[in-house]
Amino acid sequence: MNPTSTSMSVREAVTERRSIKNFNGEAVSREAVMEILSDSRFAPNHGKREPWRFVVGAGENLKDIQALIREFAVPTWRELSPEALDRQSVKFMTPGAILFVIVPEDARQKERLEDHMAIAAFMQNAQLLAWEQGIGTCIKTPAYLDNPKFREALGAKAGERVIAMLQFGHYDALPKAWDHSPIEDKVTFYSADDSASDTSK
Repeated sequence: MNPTSTSMSVREAVTERRSIKNFNGEAVSREAVMEILSDSRFAPNHGKREPWRFVVGAGENLKDIQALIREFAVPTWRELSPEALDRQSVKFMTPGAILFVIVPEDARQKERLEDHMAIAAFMQNAQLLAWEQGIGTCIKTPAYLDNPKFREALGAKAGERVIAMLQFGHYDALPKAWDHSPIEDKVTFYSADDSASDTSK
């Protein structure tokens, strides 16, 4: 049982969520993944374009998507000993479900940026909703996402970008919290008197 509450406030979910990198191999059901994705679709998105689709490995087909990942994450896997292969495969063999996030790559800069912001909001929703259920998540962006052969195998179309991998899974221990920078270090309150770009004078 994961040490998270199944009844928490939004603030608790936001501030207590951790990215989980050490999963215990317990499966996450298709039903759980679909419930999380269904609720995540209420993320804000410009023009109501809903600029997302997903290729999912969960339940019976998880092993298929893990085999695909192995071909690109560990291209020399056939030459490795079972022990060495296990060590190099642990990052994608222990999650309980894996999905790849696909967005349209709009040629128009404004729309492309809007779509990227929308999918970021969607993924944050998914992570928080999973956390509420005691399911950990981790967003990964491996280099092979842009590999033409990987894209073809995944079914990515021309004009689409495989932008991330989102892993779901159960875990036995929470990562330690880390000290986030004070928000005061990241915020500037604009003042025209202090702005070098002020051209109104």
